[in-house]
Amino acid sequence: MTSKNILIVTQAFYPENSPRSFRATELAKEFARSGHNVTVITPRHDPVHAAFEAEFGILIKDLGKYNWKSLAVKGSGIELFIRRVVSRFSNLLFEYPSIQLLGLVKKALKLEAGYDLMVSIAVPYPIHWGVAAARTKNRRIAKVWVADCGDPYVGRENDTFNVPFYFKYVEKWFCRKTDFITVPTIGSIPAYFREFHAKIRVISQGFRFEDITLYHGAKESSYPVFAYGGAFIPGMRDPTELLAYLCSLKIDFEFRVFTTTPDMVHPYVALSNGRIKLMPVIPRKELLFELSKFDFLVNFENEGNRQTPSKLIDYAIINKPILSVKTGALNKIAVDEFLSGDYKNRVIIDHPEQYRIENVCQRFLSLL
Repeated sequence: MTSKNILIVTQAFYPENSPRSFRATELAKEFARSGHNVTVITPRHDPVHAAFEAEFGILIKDLGKYNWKSLAVKGSGIELFIRRVVSRFSNLLFEYPSIQLLGLVKKALKLEAGYDLMVSIAVPYPIHWGVAAARTKNRRIAKVWVADCGDPYVGRENDTFNVPFYFKYVEKWFCRKTDFITVPTIGSIPAYFREFHAKIRVISQGFRFEDITLYHGAKESSYPVFAYGGAFIPGMRDPTELLAYLCSLKIDFEFRVFTTTPDMVHPYVALSNGRIKLMPVIPRKELLFELSKFDFLVNFENEGNRQTPSKLIDYAIINKPILSVKTGALNKIAVDEFLSGDYKNRVIIDHPEQYRIENVCQRFLSLL
């Protein structure tokens, strides 16, 4: 394939440590390695982005910075409660503060043109809305626009509240204007309006397997050591049932939890007599090296099948047994089996080659 001009529009990019940042960053690097001309529009951070450009031959243009700030959730008592409510509902009802991305993206795309492929990456969804606002019949910006959706918006399942009804009109508006919508799994498709299903293509998250260093040394302890890396959602991706069961056991083990949402784990650290440990959040490559040391890994399932945790791909790369836990339906027999070294009920990740970034980029290019 001849060299293509590719534009990626994203709020999250290297060095941010998040699934959407990994998506955008890995795509940009692999497109550039394959000989394409890659431009990324994202909030620019120098000197880190200047070094990234030099290393990978990628042009990074500044999307601009947030001027609207989230309400700080601090204080105590009634003040803390009010701040939590205002912060939560300003986001839910108005997409505040990320709604400002609509204007930032539209402005950033004002002078952009001549691209073969443009990939906008959500969440947050105002990234797509900004592209839709900038792209007109007379100014296409790119021959093909792909709206890449990690998680659904209107049809999401793993949030306490559904988005207000009026956002369905916004979603239909941007879906009409994009050429393709990409989702990570076939289970995500029902989360989108049926009238746009013909535009949907399944393209999974992708990584360069060779970039990952794994531990190949001896087992560090005589008892089972296992881990989880990721966030929790109360009542949905909820660890409390597993943690309570683990605390009730009279055996030696060590469960290491790497999470940005530690509040649900804190009460069980002391109850476990040190067997459950909260670990510091570390960059993805370092985390995968640490996870590769353990006997098995834990996955907390999402509600429904529209959103698949991207951590399962990381787990597949390091090839460790996976214990999958469903909130409200803990399989204690399976937990006991894993703790004894019996992994017959492990989650099987089919076709791991589909997660190689080389194959993922080819699927995007095939849309041309």
